[in-house]
Amino acid sequence: MHNELLAVVDQHDRIIDRRPRSEIHALALRHRAVHILVFNDSGQLLLQKRSMKKDLNKGLWDSSAAGHVDDGETYADCAPRELLEELGVSACLTELFKLEPTPALGMEFIQVYRCRHNGPFSPAADEIDDSRWLEPDEVNQRVEENDPTLTETFKIIWRRCREAEEL
Repeated sequence: MHNELLAVVDQHDRIIDRRPRSEIHALALRHRAVHILVFNDSGQLLLQKRSMKKDLNKGLWDSSAAGHVDDGETYADCAPRELLEELGVSACLTELFKLEPTPALGMEFIQVYRCRHNGPFSPAADEIDDSRWLEPDEVNQRVEENDPTLTETFKIIWRRCREAEEL
């Protein structure tokens, strides 16, 4: 997992190199990722608590599913793969927006998707320690209060969703 081969991209999201994940993170090189926000029929958002086995943001609450775009993979291929790998489900995904890489986002271009699914889920034990449905108002409050138990990336994604009224 930590040495998967990922594409290194330039400021225009064009592939310029391929390197192991650990090297990309150590050198803060631009690369690609996806985040998926899963909502149920009641409008609640599923958050995942990242495994304590993860090398980054361990034990923090994050988007429903997320992951790096593998070398040779597109964002559109990666998102359903991550949803299946992390939560054990398939769903129709809607593309919301793409974030530009910044140090706060780990130098990742992030394509954000949303979907509707009520579960049940089969969370990947090596990826997720817990998951929980939250009302959007509770998520708003936690993000506004800069809750340290949420990943910075998720807070940035949620703020952008709220600004764009995408939710």
